[in-house]
Amino acid sequence: MPVIAMTREMGSLGKDVALGLAEALDLQVVHHEVVERDLADRAHLKESVVHRFLEGDPGMLERWQVRGRVALYTAEEVCELATRGNVVIRGWGATHVLRPVPHVVCVRVCAPLELRTRVLMQRLGIDDEAIARREIERNDAAHARTMLQLFSADWQDPVHYDLVLNTERVPTQECVGQIRRLGESSAFQETEASREVLADVRLSAYVRTALRECPETQSSGLIVDVAASARSGRVTLRGFAASEELRLAAERVVSGVSGVTAVTNQVLRMRTND
Repeated sequence: MPVIAMTREMGSLGKDVALGLAEALDLQVVHHEVVERDLADRAHLKESVVHRFLEGDPGMLERWQVRGRVALYTAEEVCELATRGNVVIRGWGATHVLRPVPHVVCVRVCAPLELRTRVLMQRLGIDDEAIARREIERNDAAHARTMLQLFSADWQDPVHYDLVLNTERVPTQECVGQIRRLGESSAFQETEASREVLADVRLSAYVRTALRECPETQSSGLIVDVAASARSGRVTLRGFAASEELRLAAERVVSGVSGVTAVTNQVLRMRTND
């Protein structure tokens, strides 16, 4: 069940590449606009607020309200989609969330600004190059800001991807062929081991959500890293807590997450200057 995670620059023809992959491999294409309503429902936020955040254009209050919840629920949604398989997940951090999973192909589609400007002018039916260029630059900045806020990641860094394609040099159909060949190679075949990694990533996402949503553990005095094994149900917590009560509360919350059978609590209590 192929899973392709893709990020693309506006005007780079990445949308055409995604559609070409979907047609060639009979895959579903999912991008954040498709799931904004579900994401908003789960995060208890207005759909318009989630949309503005994912587009990188929220107000200050919205940024404060949305950042943590959207990051958590985005990871959950991406993991659910990847678990079902047969999908191209375009944007919204999928390349970052699914990077640890061996059978997921992570792709970036890019192009020089001049080409992207021409493509956008054609698609918008305008002849003002300055307007198209400003929209591209605004979109790039918004995506960079969103990825930094959600995942502390630089979306332009090639080390996050298995394949980076420049559509000025590589035609879209050849891009489709390159991604398809990589996905069909032995390195990216889905195995029992790779499914376990995805299950671990998924369980970790649900644990982080539980910690974020519980009033007992929402405190900024809790800084936790989660390592989960879906097969054994064991979760290890590492980090720091401002109090012993908060440290133990984290353990209680995680113990109640579906699929968790044991918790190893290695969270340390922060020293105070009493």
